[in-house]
This record gives sequence, structure tokens and C-alpha cells, in this order.
Amino acid sequence: MPTIIEREFEELDAQYRWQPPYLEIRNESHDYLHRVAKFPENRNRNRYRDVSPYDHSRVKLQNAENDYINASLADIEEAQRSYILTQGPLPNMCCHSWLTVWQQKTKAVVMLNHIVEKESVKCAQYWPTDDQEMLFKETGFSVKLLSEDVKFDETRTIPHFHYTTWPDFGAPESPASLINFLVKVRESGSLNPDHEPAVIHCSEGTGYTCLVFMGKGDYINIKKVLLNMRKYRMGLMQTPDQLRFSYMATIEAVKCVKGDSTPAFDHSPNKITTEKYNQNRIGLEEEKLTGDRHTMEENSENAPRKRIREARKATTVQNVQKRPR
Repeated sequence: MPTIIEREFEELDAQYRWQPPYLEIRNESHDYLHRVAKFPENRNRNRYRDVSPYDHSRVKLQNAENDYINASLADIEEAQRSYILTQGPLPNMCCHSWLTVWQQKTKAVVMLNHIVEKESVKCAQYWPTDDQEMLFKETGFSVKLLSEDVKFDETRTIPHFHYTTWPDFGAPESPASLINFLVKVRESGSLNPDHEPAVIHCSEGTGYTCLVFMGKGDYINIKKVLLNMRKYRMGLMQTPDQLRFSYMATIEAVKCVKGDSTPAFDHSPNKITTEKYNQNRIGLEEEKLTGDRHTMEENSENAPRKRIREARKATTVQNVQKRPR
């Protein structure tokens, strides 16, 4: 027998009536103050002019002359955990992105976008794909492949999960691989309620709402969850297609949690095989340097060769923009 959420989906999808509920969510969402994001000194810290963190939920950089970063802390009751929702790092903000990861004691970074989409740069290459060290002098961090003979005062290993088939302003073709991806994220223990919030980003920081729907129970009020999330982050859920996909992913997730491996939707093999994801393990290490500066290091293990080639192509684009003046 179909569950309540499955019946809701079938009724909405029968005549593709996703526009009205999408508009309801948009119209019922409240707008909150976001003055700090509009300060002149912060303009070059925002990837898009129309996506800003609210003042009441923005993540603040600690011990920094300017504490602003385009990131929001969202407390999601239904998921029993919190997330840091943020934009894809800009070339001038990669150092602050790693600083956020370090200061917030994040256990995982989840990336839901490509470096380049439709010939447009959507995110800086903020982690290395080979043995070349990335140095961020402004915040005193370096990111590089871990070596066995390095001695540091503190070591942190942080998984970097990269889902590579979330289109900009759209939705993936199938929820199957996303659910598989989310299962891997959850199995890592990075999203445990007793851990500090994971950092989740796409290009603009508004298209990944399905991550919270792997909760408990047969019914999840998606509209309620989205309205609650929009209290913390501006513009979450951008299109009717993303709303539809949220329903599909939630239905698949509920079945997965209950141990039901039967697909809730028919997916052609071609669509399923186009879904890809990659997991890198990032080791963050802190070293006592002059002025209490820190060193971060990253290790990318077992990445598929094709993904490495694609990442290196994206790195070539980003290296030009990130060279110091």
C-alpha cells in the first residue's frame, strides 16, 4: 500500500502540478535581515548578489579581522542534526573555507556541484588532486596529500564527499545514486548528532535540500521542512523540478531506511549510469607555527581515474585565478 508521501507524489505528478506547491513554499517563506552580506567590504566574498546568509544564522569566522563568510548554520529538527550550508568557495575565499572547516570542527565536507558547469566556473578548486601542496598564507593553512613522516600537534581526518551529477538550477535525473551517495555519507559517521555540523555546498548554496530528508518514520512533511530550512538559508529549493526530486528522494530514502531495496521509481539504465560520485579523505593537521598559524593537509584516496582527470581539467581553470598577485 502506498504511503502518505507516495500518494502525495502520485497526485502531484499525475498532471505535473509542481508549480503551485513550489510557489506556496516561496510565498510563505519569510525574508530576514542580511545586512552584513551587503557591506561594501563583503561584496567580493559573495558568489552571487542574490544569495546571502541571514544575519541571525550566518557562520562567523573566529579571530579574524573580518568575520564574514557566505555560510549559514541550519538546525534541522527532522534530521536531528545541524548543517553548515554554503556557496562553492571563491578563489579569494578558499582560505576562509578551510578556516571554517577547522574552527567549526567539521567532520565532513559534502560537495554537490562540478567545478565547471556549462563552461562557467561554479566553484574554485579548493583541494589538491595530486601531490602539489596548496598554501593559503592569509589564514596559515596548507592543503596537500598526507605523508607518513609528518609530525604535527593535532591531526584530523575529514572525508570529502563529492556528488558530481547535480545540475545547476535543476535536479538529478534519478534519486537512486543520490540515496546511495547519502548512505555512504551517513555510514562514515560524519553526520552523527553528537558531531559538529558538516559543511555542505553546491555553487550558490541553495540546491541540496534533499540531504535532510533521510529521517525516521513513514511520513515527512516536506513543505514544513523546507519552510523551516528557509529560516536559515535564503532561496533553498529553486525550481519545481527540485521540489519534485525532493519527494522522489525522500520516498527512496524512507524505503532505504526500512530496508526495502525495491526501487520506488522506474529508472532507465542509461540514466542511472550517468550518476557519479567520488569520495576523498581529507586529513587536516595543525602545526605550531609562528603566530599560532595552522597547517592543513588533504589526502585523496582511491578516486576513480576518470574523476581525477576531470578534476585536473577543472584545476587548470582555477589555477589561473588563484595565483597570488
